[in-house]
Amino acid sequence: MAQGSREMMQRNGQLEGQQTLSHSCGRIRFWQRLSMWFSLAVLLLTGLLGAGVPSAAASAQSNKSDKVVYLSFDDGPGKHTTEVLDILRGAKVPATFFVLGEHAERRPGLIKRITSEGHAIGNHTYNHDYKELYRDFQTFWQQIKRTEDIINNIVGIRPALVRAPGGTYGHFDHTYFDLLKKAGYAVMDWNVDSGDSKRKNVPSSEIAAHATDVPAGTSSAVVLMHDGGAHAETVKALPDIIRYYQQEGYRFEVMQASDKPVQFQVKPAAKYKSRQSPASSWVAKHVNQNAEQWIAAKPLKIELGYMTVELNSDEYQFKDQTLLVPLRSYMNKLGGSISWDQASGTATTWWKDRIVKINPGVGTLTSKRLHDPEARTVQATIESREGTIWVSVGDLMQQLGAKQYTVQSKDSEWVLTIEPPWTSMEHRHFYSMI
Repeated sequence: MAQGSREMMQRNGQLEGQQTLSHSCGRIRFWQRLSMWFSLAVLLLTGLLGAGVPSAAASAQSNKSDKVVYLSFDDGPGKHTTEVLDILRGAKVPATFFVLGEHAERRPGLIKRITSEGHAIGNHTYNHDYKELYRDFQTFWQQIKRTEDIINNIVGIRPALVRAPGGTYGHFDHTYFDLLKKAGYAVMDWNVDSGDSKRKNVPSSEIAAHATDVPAGTSSAVVLMHDGGAHAETVKALPDIIRYYQQEGYRFEVMQASDKPVQFQVKPAAKYKSRQSPASSWVAKHVNQNAEQWIAAKPLKIELGYMTVELNSDEYQFKDQTLLVPLRSYMNKLGGSISWDQASGTATTWWKDRIVKINPGVGTLTSKRLHDPEARTVQATIESREGTIWVSVGDLMQQLGAKQYTVQSKDSEWVLTIEPPWTSMEHRHFYSMI
């Protein structure tokens, strides 16, 4: 399917850009974050708490490296996705999965596992059919939206990351790039090709060699691999690939739509030169309206059975596609309490049986249950502006774990509907009695 990155770069002259933004290890992609952020308020209301996360010390150690590697897997979820996830979990490294809609429909459990284990999900169209996808932009658009709806129905997120089957080179013209960007999507190619799809039965040793062949002068490696189809050799090569980047001091990250994209230069094939651009009326109806779903200038309503929590548009903010809330007013709305320690420069919040200490100076969140002697600390996005602490709800969610939910962007508001498990409802009623 995909061509070698070295050959691709020789033909293209060079890549138009490279990813340079860094994010702490295990961060999840924006739309996953968005749904998880929204889930936090409900989880707090139900008192359901999640598992621990890596320590701040580990995160701080990883941030010392200026070399970043983004492992990415295309065409799944497939029969080898479980093996890939097991290896990633054992190595404690994150990856980005560009999934096909038709496969996501057949394996929704793997989509759920990908997101629950902190990996990012990208959109790889519905069926990977070149003849359909590159016939005209409207057909490509329909497949992107169809896959987006499938993923949203499974895990409640709408991925803004898009990867073109076969890469953009020779497939995309400026219309594809421009309209996808206008609609709020981030198109990601690669700069390191494992070569696992060049032919059948590529041996693992060859895959590992190509997957670690980083172009000279590149500090941000975007590695293309596949977990869909017959790629058992990729699974065999993956531990060696991870080991190489670890030994070379690379930091493992997931892709985010806010990252500077890696994209091939535009050089559409001759057979596509007759493609017609969409009419302005079509663009206004589809593309322009689609961009509005990424804008948060609307109130947020969180529905939990008979309970409803509402946040006005000025009670949360987006910065670099991260949702920030003012700590004090947010906790008050949830019925919690908060105190400020001037000496240490930290804030402490109490809600149900959970205590969370917020340290804006070093950017950490430390949480524990009342009966738990050990606290858990994570790096977080925290800002202190004009006496107000703004904190990323998504970073808090990494410690709590998301549950079942659906997210809808309506004309006048965001609506998050939660269906908590019975255990969480019983937990909430227990605390309501005491």
